[in-house]
Amino acid sequence: MKSFNRISRRIIGAVVLAAAFAAVSFSVRADDTTPPAAAKPVPYPLKTCIVSGEKFGGDMGDPIVFIYQDKTKGINQEVKFCCPMCKPKFLADQDKYMKSIKDAEAKAGKN
Repeated sequence: MKSFNRISRRIIGAVVLAAAFAAVSFSVRADDTTPPAAAKPVPYPLKTCIVSGEKFGGDMGDPIVFIYQDKTKGINQEVKFCCPMCKPKFLADQDKYMKSIKDAEAKAGKN
């Protein structure tokens, strides 16, 4: 009986140790798959609202800053609006407005 107790204690201890090791290695692997910190967004190139064309700082006050991200297209762009009402309009036709922003960035790069 004494030898059975010694053997069973060792087996139980080994099982507990193996379970603890598996839990630790699983948590390490889970941390390895976390995405890297987000890069800084591309600065907004215009001095006007992309939706309304209004200059910033007028009757509406300071611009509304929005970070537009599309991970499938690799876009991380800062967008500024003259008022909160322009953001839903932008989101309704994102491709159109993003093309305008990219064109403005290209034009600014040539100057």
